[in-house]
Amino acid sequence: MITNIRERTLVEILPQRNKETVLRYLSTLNDAQRVQVVTMDMWHPYREAVRTVLPQATIVVDKFHVVRMANAAVERVRKSLRDSLTPAQRRGLMHDRFVLLKRESDLRDQEALLLSLWVKNYPTLGLAYRLKENFFDIYEAPTKEQAQARFMAWEQALAPTVQDAFLDLRKAWHNWEPHILAYFDHRVTNAYTESLNSLIRIMNRVGRGYSFEALRAKMLFSEGTFKKQHIRPKFERRRDDDRSLSDRVSASMFGQGPVPRPAFYGRTPQETNYGVDMETLIRRIKHGEI
Repeated sequence: MITNIRERTLVEILPQRNKETVLRYLSTLNDAQRVQVVTMDMWHPYREAVRTVLPQATIVVDKFHVVRMANAAVERVRKSLRDSLTPAQRRGLMHDRFVLLKRESDLRDQEALLLSLWVKNYPTLGLAYRLKENFFDIYEAPTKEQAQARFMAWEQALAPTVQDAFLDLRKAWHNWEPHILAYFDHRVTNAYTESLNSLIRIMNRVGRGYSFEALRAKMLFSEGTFKKQHIRPKFERRRDDDRSLSDRVSASMFGQGPVPRPAFYGRTPQETNYGVDMETLIRRIKHGEI
């Protein structure tokens, strides 16, 4: 999905996400040189396509694609404990896994109690949870220099018992570090895009597998979802009389003819269509209106 992150609109849906498809689309953009920032997940073809067609744009790796890897690491540790648990304990840990994925500051009292019990009984799981929370804190750094320092300190604190669980996250950071840190200069995300993407998948399942063309049409051409800006036409005085209005009034007073009324011509009204408003689209999908 191609979106306008400033206006929060859906612009296009492409049939593939390979480099050739993305390159072909980006090459058709009008005023492509005006694009300043592109935010994406960590998919190499996206990065290569943007570097080729939009070399002036800053690439920002979407924050949520990074932090969810920390949650995935906690899930790996949780699943690694299953063999040592009784069937009842496995069911309990499966049921309570949502607690491990929430930020500590968002936990309710009952949830905090559940977390404390799991952490007390399974120190490795508690360690993974604490590392996850500390990784999230990196994104609260005010500058990219401080964020980088926090990551280095976080990586140094990884205990051997959980290093493997966080290996994918560490590799992703090192492979994409300039683009991850670019977030701290341009705090943009794909949050709306991800929300819409999830809903489209659900809608596609409910529709028992729409064709790509049908799904694209539903998303891009639903009536009443476009975000538009109407620009009032500007008017300019005709160039056929260069005299000022005061000169023409004076000429009329001395019998040199009536005061000519200033003549204006209008420009064609302009309209900018930013695409499909994602908030409207998300709401209508949830209400079953699309």
